[in-house]
Amino acid sequence: MIFYALLTFMVVSALALLWLRNLFAVVMLSGSFSLNAAVLYVVMDAVDVAFTEAAVGAGIATVLMLGTLALTTSHEKADPGVSWPHLAVVVVVGAALIYGTLDMPRYGDPMAPIHQHVAPEYIERGPKQTGMPNVVTSILASYRGYDTLGEVTVVFTAAAGVLALIGRRRKKKNGVIKRTRSGERP
Repeated sequence: MIFYALLTFMVVSALALLWLRNLFAVVMLSGSFSLNAAVLYVVMDAVDVAFTEAAVGAGIATVLMLGTLALTTSHEKADPGVSWPHLAVVVVVGAALIYGTLDMPRYGDPMAPIHQHVAPEYIERGPKQTGMPNVVTSILASYRGYDTLGEVTVVFTAAAGVLALIGRRRKKKNGVIKRTRSGERP
């Protein structure tokens, strides 16, 4: 029951994002959408994905969008109309991506090559060895713990770098000394 309630809220949030013109409201609703997705992942026993969604989607992305919003306007500009060349590029790239997936095995096919290497071992012994009910969580937290730690470190470093750049630009902008025509200080 809660699964369907969360999905319904996500659909309503996505539709509201399409219609809102106040960018602050869009940022807040986008963060709420990501947080709702994280809760949905927890309900589905994918805690590792929930942590990532909460940290990146609801956390870092919201902070970066608020930082961008502080440097720009808070209302969306009027829509100039459809740009046909840009739409054509999007359609061509989308068609190429779909064409590239046509020879992939069907979703969930147990005979797909990806399921023939170490996956049977992880599925069979993972929950017993790690004590985690979700196979993905047991793989990422136990078998690939250092790899996951590295990924989190990269995301954190990128976010810290962007925040440092935003802070540096503000200080530089406020620290500029205005000069008169003769070049002397006023």
